[in-house]
Amino acid sequence: MSSFWFDPQLTPKRQHRWLMTINGIPQWLVKKVNKPSFEISEVKHNYLNHTFYYPGRVEYQKSEITLIDPFTPDAAGLMMQLLADSGYSLPTAMEVTNTISKASAVTAMGDVRITQIDGNGKMIDQFTFINAWLSSAKFGDLDYSSDELVDVTLSIRYDFVTMPAKGDIEGILTADAQQPQLGPGSAANGGVFEDL
Repeated sequence: MSSFWFDPQLTPKRQHRWLMTINGIPQWLVKKVNKPSFEISEVKHNYLNHTFYYPGRVEYQKSEITLIDPFTPDAAGLMMQLLADSGYSLPTAMEVTNTISKASAVTAMGDVRITQIDGNGKMIDQFTFINAWLSSAKFGDLDYSSDELVDVTLSIRYDFVTMPAKGDIEGILTADAQQPQLGPGSAANGGVFEDL
């Protein structure tokens, strides 16, 4: 009998097995992250007593990342440096006229990736955020009645994400699994999957 309960190779993905790569931020600072998400807009057409819907544009939603804020490295300080590297300067003089640009904000954020791993530390999924930049930062709350760690929460905006095709990730398929048949959304057709 072949089923999930009897096959030890069929292992579900676990929420605690992942690593986050953000330029200049140590991986161990990242406490929690929302994986990428998207919405497809809809266009409504009314005809007599009927309503018909058509798919529209794809829009990726912001991802929220929670960091712990130790003394060293200072996560809050890293966010302020990221803001400065994005092109922001304090309005301390009339001569300060530079503003944030997408190019500088994306460069400051650097490579942003979520890598999901299995129990042996091998990659089983990876999301790469394309043109990611810092959208907001919250430096947490302070409370005399709490001894919890201080968090820093940031949101990132990005244009889209890519991920490897399943068959390109070593060890993800069991010996008797079939290579997935990629359709119009494959890398060869400019889709969401990419070759490693």
